[in-house]
Amino acid sequence: MADPARFDALSKTRLAAELDDAQCRTLADLVTLRDLAQGEVLSREGTIDNHLYVVLSGTLGIVKGAGSDDAVTINTLGTGDFAGELGFMDGTELFASKVALGETRVLGLEREQLESLLHSHPEIVYRVMRAIIRVVHQIQRRLSMQQAELSNYIYKQHGKY
Repeated sequence: MADPARFDALSKTRLAAELDDAQCRTLADLVTLRDLAQGEVLSREGTIDNHLYVVLSGTLGIVKGAGSDDAVTINTLGTGDFAGELGFMDGTELFASKVALGETRVLGLEREQLESLLHSHPEIVYRVMRAIIRVVHQIQRRLSMQQAELSNYIYKQHGKY
């Protein structure tokens, strides 16, 4: 039986957007909730992290060189955003660390936990993967629009910026 806090948290995310209550309860048994303090590292650059995270509250920084004098925050993620979706899918080494920028709560799903549902609940796996692909598609669309805007700006400035 799913913990009510995990079920409630999961059911409000885009990860569970296509799941009915029974499917959401099944998936809720597999997720974790984690509270992070300011500056706490969720996953470190250069490691492999097989988790998909959803920011439930607070802000996660995507930080290159976390903990060093040269640390640079290259992106911030807020409530509802996914973190680690590509590493979750392909198991590649992390380019940057995920660091809490203030008190932050995340929901985590380990790839092996989702894969454990392949034979017993393949529709859940399918629907979760669709949710992940939708998020990745939105990110790709946003990057394409930003690239077009930057190219247009440079063109109008005749290469002077």
